[in-house]
Amino acid sequence: MMGDMEIPALYAPCRLCPRRCGVMRRAFSAEPPGYCGEGAGLRLACASIHRGEEPPLTGKGGSGTIFVSGCNLGCVFCQNRQISSGPRRDPGAAGRRGPEGGPPPGPLGRLVDTDEIARICLALQRRGAENINIVTGSHAVPALVEGIAAARRGPAPGNGGTAGGPLSIPVLWNSSAYEVPETLELLSGTVEVFLPDLKTLDSALAEQYYNASNYPETAAAAIRKMLTLRRLRVEKWEGGTESMVSGVMVRHLVLPGHLGSTRKVLRWFAEHCAGQALLSLMFQYTDMAAVYPADSSFRRTGPKRRISEAEYHTVLNWLGEYGLEDGYCQDPPGRDPAADARWLPDFERTNPFSSELSTPVWHWREGFV
Repeated sequence: MMGDMEIPALYAPCRLCPRRCGVMRRAFSAEPPGYCGEGAGLRLACASIHRGEEPPLTGKGGSGTIFVSGCNLGCVFCQNRQISSGPRRDPGAAGRRGPEGGPPPGPLGRLVDTDEIARICLALQRRGAENINIVTGSHAVPALVEGIAAARRGPAPGNGGTAGGPLSIPVLWNSSAYEVPETLELLSGTVEVFLPDLKTLDSALAEQYYNASNYPETAAAAIRKMLTLRRLRVEKWEGGTESMVSGVMVRHLVLPGHLGSTRKVLRWFAEHCAGQALLSLMFQYTDMAAVYPADSSFRRTGPKRRISEAEYHTVLNWLGEYGLEDGYCQDPPGRDPAADARWLPDFERTNPFSSELSTPVWHWREGFV
C-alpha cells in the first residue's frame, strides 16, 4: 500500500481528473479526501466473472470485472451508489469516526496493496475471464497501473494459491469518460480496450444529472484521445463468438424525456467515431428514488419513468438516419418495474449481482471467495 512518501505527484496536490480539486491525497492524513471521496490508497469493492456486458466483452468465459470504490462524477441516479458515494464500510476504518460520531464518509470498499490487486487479476484469469474490466477507476490510475504491471510480471514467490502464469488477457478501462488526456496517456501501455460512457453533450443536463457542467467537452476530448491510443480490433472464434481485443466502444444510456440529448450524442459519434469505434446503446434507465424510497442519498433524482416504446423506436430510427450499424443495442425495458429492479447490484452481498450474471471471485468484506 502506498505510504505518504510514495504518493504519485498527481495525487499531491491531486490533478488526476477534470475537477483538478488540488487536495493532498495521502494514505493516512487528516486532510479531507477529494471530490472522489478517496485518499491515496486504492479501495476495491468486488471482483467477479461478469456475463452482463456486450457480447465481444464477455466472450465465452465472461468479463473479469473489478469495481473500484469512489467516483469523480455525481450521477443522481447512480445504480452503484453503495460504492460510488455511499456510507464507507471499510474494515480498516474501525475506530475512526466521522462527523457527529457517525461512520467516516465515503463509499464502501477495502484498501488493497499492489500485491493484492495483482492476485485479484490473476485469480480472474484463472477462473476463465476473457479480460480484466476495471470499472470506475479514473481517480486511481497510478495504483491500478502499478497493480496490473505486477500481475503481468506473474505471481509473486510464496503467494500460495496464485498458481499459473502472468496476466496475459486484455485490460478494459470501463469509465464515465470524465477524464483528462494526460491521465489517459498513463494508461497507454496498460489498457487494450476503452469502454467509455458518453452520457450527454448538453452542459445543462450534465450539471443537473451528473454534477459536472463541463462533462460534454471533457468526455468528447477524452474519447478522441482514446481513439488515438487504441485501434479497433475484434477477433472471431470458431462457432461465431467474437472477442474485442483492442479499441474503443462508446456506451450511451438513453434518458426518458431527453431524446434531444441522445440525438446530439448519435450525431457526434457519427461524425467523430464511426468506423473507428463501436457504439453500445443502453435503455436500462431506472428511477433509483422509486426503487429505494427511504434512501436519502437519492433526494436529487432523475426522470421519474422508464423509456417508452415510442422513444425506443425513435432512437432506433436515428441509428438508420446517421448510418450507424456497428455496435450493440440493448432491448427495451420490460413492463414490470419490479422485475427490472432485480438486476440492480447490492455490494453488501458477496455476489452483488444475480448468479446468472455474475460469479464472485473477491469481495471487500470476504476477500477471495
